[in-house]
Amino acid sequence: METLRKPYQGLWNVIRFNWHFYILSIAFVIILLTLPLLQETISSSYLILLACFVFLVTCNSLLVSFYIYDLSPLYTLTWLDELCLNQQKTILNINAGFDETSVLLQKKFPNTELRVLDFYDPDKHTEVSIKRARKAYPPFTNTIAINTDHIPLEDNSVDTIYAILSVHEIRNVTERISFFTELKRVLKPKGKLIITEHLRDFPNFTAYTIGFFHFHSKKTWLNTFKKASFVVHKEIKITPFLTTFVLQNA
Repeated sequence: METLRKPYQGLWNVIRFNWHFYILSIAFVIILLTLPLLQETISSSYLILLACFVFLVTCNSLLVSFYIYDLSPLYTLTWLDELCLNQQKTILNINAGFDETSVLLQKKFPNTELRVLDFYDPDKHTEVSIKRARKAYPPFTNTIAINTDHIPLEDNSVDTIYAILSVHEIRNVTERISFFTELKRVLKPKGKLIITEHLRDFPNFTAYTIGFFHFHSKKTWLNTFKKASFVVHKEIKITPFLTTFVLQNA
């Protein structure tokens, strides 16, 4: 599938939506390298090593982000081919205020009805990166803003639901289970729910260090699925850092 994304778009988005983290990292490195010049009693060797460590960790996170969001198949959607979803008549795409996938799904499945829902609530979902992303990217045409406690669709009306890198923004456990219960309500009995997320696991720790706490663990996701009466039909890895769960009615 031909990509609709620009070169380095993923890496650039990571930097400009999370620039405060990188400014802090640069400032910290500068402080570490400057301290021995200001205070001769401070040993420079350890501070230089620490500065190098911070610099390498920051560069590593950017390289991994470049791999995930620009080089991997994530946004080509070729990984969907093995899920055999070509018989879909209706698709629901869920985002948290930043939508990079609706236009891709529309192109991949041109003969389906695509509906897009945005559950972003600035009072609940407070990540500053989302606010910056919303200013940079307009919503997909006819996107409907919703609350996580209600989806304005009929019961059993959707063949496939996609939530790609979005529902981890629901930090509250009760809210997340309630939302998944709503997704189950609108999904057809034989429909599929596709969840793609980073996990709070070792690969993501090596990539983002303490930043991996922003992600949910696999145990947390499985508990959410179970509470909402979903079962995992299939689990695939797009990259070592991304996991896709294919859910169906329990």
